[in-house]
Amino acid sequence: MPSAESTQASVHEPGPVLPTREDKVAAAASELIGGPVGRRALLGTSWWTPVRVVVLVTIGMFALGLVQKAPCYQGSWFFGASSQYTKACYSDIPHLYQGRGFADGLIPYFDKLSGDMPYLEYPVLTGVFMEVASWLTPHSGSIQHQEQWYWMVNAGMLMVCAAVIAVCVTRTHARRPWDGLLVALAPAFALTATINWDLLAVALTAAAMLMWSRGRSLAFGVLIGLATAAKLYPVLLLGPLLVLCWRAGRWREFGRALGGAVVAWLVVNLPVMAFATDGWWQFYRFSHERGIDFGSFWLIWAQNSSDPPSTDFVNTVATLLVVLCCLGIAALTFTAPRRPRFAQLAFLIVAAFVLTNKVYSPQYVLWLVPLAALARPKWRDFLIWQACETAYFLGIWMYLAYTTSGDAHKGLPTDGYHWVIAAHLAGTLYLCAVVVRDILVPERDVVRSAGADDPSGGVLDGAEDVFVLGAAARPPRDAVPFEGAAAGWAGRPDAAAEDRSL
Repeated sequence: MPSAESTQASVHEPGPVLPTREDKVAAAASELIGGPVGRRALLGTSWWTPVRVVVLVTIGMFALGLVQKAPCYQGSWFFGASSQYTKACYSDIPHLYQGRGFADGLIPYFDKLSGDMPYLEYPVLTGVFMEVASWLTPHSGSIQHQEQWYWMVNAGMLMVCAAVIAVCVTRTHARRPWDGLLVALAPAFALTATINWDLLAVALTAAAMLMWSRGRSLAFGVLIGLATAAKLYPVLLLGPLLVLCWRAGRWREFGRALGGAVVAWLVVNLPVMAFATDGWWQFYRFSHERGIDFGSFWLIWAQNSSDPPSTDFVNTVATLLVVLCCLGIAALTFTAPRRPRFAQLAFLIVAAFVLTNKVYSPQYVLWLVPLAALARPKWRDFLIWQACETAYFLGIWMYLAYTTSGDAHKGLPTDGYHWVIAAHLAGTLYLCAVVVRDILVPERDVVRSAGADDPSGGVLDGAEDVFVLGAAARPPRDAVPFEGAAAGWAGRPDAAAEDRSL
């Protein structure tokens, strides 16, 4: 029998947000499993907590992604260059097992490779991940058998990363645990999960976002440093955090995060920098020297021009575009009527990098999926973007099938490929525009509509502003202070709002 005191507290505690009651698309889709949650439903009394459901759905979708790669596993990776494209089941993993020396027992960064790539062209922590998978792979039998095993071992390790991402996204917004289903059910997430090793960096970044939401700035920094040691893009999140902490005057917390990131990155990289300098530089050298490649607007320009831009020109202009986007995000942060949420700015800065980069590999969508689920947890907008990304996923393989099929020309010609690049760009820009609108018109933000301030903001959640510019510094005289967030700003809900066990 609960006490009167605990009963009273539970009455006033806000419960979890239920998408089937607030999102029309979620409500319509729920008809497949019985319809929206009723008013008298007993919530929080079942073993099927949101975290468990989201993780199981993520694993199920990941398994479907493995099935989608089955035609290549049985032969297309090994026989016939174009069939892995026509079946849309290409993966870098089996090809690089032999191509980067893992089949021969070479040590990444230390042992030189034969061929065009002298050393492994991945950041150090990703190289460690690849090497661990090689240790777990049986080095016996035919090379095809070994490559199949290597892909399966990597798939198992990447599945763990996917589960970590699902848990972190589900727990970052404590009152919105079901937003994790956006990640779990994202078609592009399942289709691209085992193309490369990006899920390692994505998992570390998602864990960092969770730590920041819990007010653990040092742990956030350490995880961001490790994520940057696996892939370059996570370091971009320190920029939005800087301007948010500047607006809120939270310099100590930002300093801890920055210090943790630098130290963690150095711990991973220094040994390789000191003893295998040439191998360590290979990732950065390759990134700089790499020409215009798949998926970028630069490719459309180059393939439609008699005088395509040079690599140096693209490197310079792409860098300038990212810097301009950073300045725009900073201006938006300081002038917005309410301080933007951390997840919103994190999504915008990574999307800006993706849109302006000279290459967009199909698995880069993995960088954005968790951030999009936190920045704009609205099924309609999320699915519009995912439809564009799925079209791009199919389009790039059909284009490669066209270019590798010789005179047969099976697949998507160049003009068609340019259209799917445009679809990818348009979908990402659309989601960016919606997020910017939510920042400028906070009442349109579905996360804040229930009275929250910044559930992913940690120490920023409910903090007072100390530095603002423009209209944000001069609120209208008749403006009514926002009171709806008062109940939710001060902290995250206790265990009563969500079963915290997995």
